[in-house]
Amino acid sequence: MEKRLERLESLVALQDRTMEKLNDQLFEQQQQITGLEQLVRRLAGKVRELDADMEQSGGLDVPPPHYNG
Repeated sequence: MEKRLERLESLVALQDRTMEKLNDQLFEQQQQITGLEQLVRRLAGKVRELDADMEQSGGLDVPPPHYNG
């Protein structure tokens, strides 16, 4: 009976450590997600700025510098 109890205590301790590791990993992933969301917002703002600049300058009607036609 005592060995059985020791085994159960061991399993509970292992589960506690596993849950702690999973919680730490979840926290790290949330930090990464938050950083990526901020990056996406900044990039979306830059794309909107570039789009507005292109509309003001007449768009894509200007041939590229290497065009020989």
